[in-house]
Amino acid sequence: MSDPVTFATANEHTRQITEKLQRHPKRIAFTDGEDERVLRVARQLVDMEAIAPILLGDKQEIQQLAKELDISLQFINVIQPDQSSDLELFCKRLEKVERYRGRTVVNPEEMVSQPHNFAAMMVQYNQVDGIIAGNNSLPWTIFRAMKNFIKPQKGVDSLSGAVIMVAPHLEHMGRDGILFLADCGLIPEPSVEELAHIAVETGRLAHHFLGRAPRVALLSHSTHSSNRSQSASKVAAATSLAKAYCERELLDIDIDGELQADVALDMAAAETKLSDARAEHPADVLIFPNLDAAHISFKLLQHVGGAQHYGQLILGLTRPVAQVPLTTTQETLLGTALLIGAEAIKYRELFPDTGSEL
Repeated sequence: MSDPVTFATANEHTRQITEKLQRHPKRIAFTDGEDERVLRVARQLVDMEAIAPILLGDKQEIQQLAKELDISLQFINVIQPDQSSDLELFCKRLEKVERYRGRTVVNPEEMVSQPHNFAAMMVQYNQVDGIIAGNNSLPWTIFRAMKNFIKPQKGVDSLSGAVIMVAPHLEHMGRDGILFLADCGLIPEPSVEELAHIAVETGRLAHHFLGRAPRVALLSHSTHSSNRSQSASKVAAATSLAKAYCERELLDIDIDGELQADVALDMAAAETKLSDARAEHPADVLIFPNLDAAHISFKLLQHVGGAQHYGQLILGLTRPVAQVPLTTTQETLLGTALLIGAEAIKYRELFPDTGSEL
């Protein structure tokens, strides 16, 4: 049996991310710090000299768990939100923002003391560079906190989530054994505009990590009108919209659709089914027509295909955030933290002045 795929051994791209973070370490907050998996990963990140972890939660419980597991907390910052010296400052900022929105907060201390809200305030005001959440929390609590407390990207009305799958042992996993899948967690039935936005933003994400122009495929049961239906027409319209945006903004992203999955990933199938020779390489990014299709595909790749997954990374915010599942492994936590750290480097360049206000 071959050795399991890990972030460090996946491929050249992941190795470069780790090395870059060792030169520019980032501060990553884990909102659910009372977790053996988080403690072990935090220790590993410190030993790698790539990430400065901040664990949120009950300080005494985290310290006791670390003692029982014989895990050193040296260079690991543990913060209990309701006892933090920043609690009063964050409450004042929350009240100011809510007054601007025409709302009143009845109990700001209670709201800000929630680890997800506290972490969101930390990243919004540049006290950390990114957030990992979800290992002990339901997804909706995370998405609500991030949407309420972190400034969205300009022109973005809805958030989406991208999962990164790594499986060099499988055929047809993109050009480098990596696939970016979206939207895997937030929008049940995206509109044409939302689907186009998901394609562009996930393409940007892939470009950042791959260091080259990614090929983005908007998936359907149809390839270029081979099977006309309302859903296929919707994907085709989203493709046209995404292409137009990339051309207007001079983005180095190759977008195609609507495409069947085999046409997007298997060049032999593409040669047979496509009427032109546009598909020179397999897709790096798969955009699904709805949440059901994306989430089911992601889970099948993981549990049947043995692909390692990282994220999901929440797209549409001006700060990097990831939501991991309750069943997350240490490897997923580790790789996701490194990816969020790498995203933080890019976000500092794209959104340098977003820490002053929501």
